[in-house]
Amino acid sequence: GRFSTRLDGHEAELVYRQRAGRMVIDHTGVPEAIRGRGVAAALVKAALDHARAAGLRVVPQCSYSAAYLQRHPEYADLVDA
Repeated sequence: GRFSTRLDGHEAELVYRQRAGRMVIDHTGVPEAIRGRGVAAALVKAALDHARAAGLRVVPQCSYSAAYLQRHPEYADLVDA
């Protein structure tokens, strides 16, 4: 699966796999031109909110999603190492 957004003509994405009740976040990518504007955070938040609504556990394989989860303990209940 994929979450994406476009900003100023650039596309950012979060790529995940869903299997056995788990959302495995594989990659979060934001082009240099739009970095530093909270785009990656918004994508991870959208993915986590989706996981919560769907009753999925989350496995943060990419470093950005893992760091986001450390900074946002309100999502700790979703993490499935």
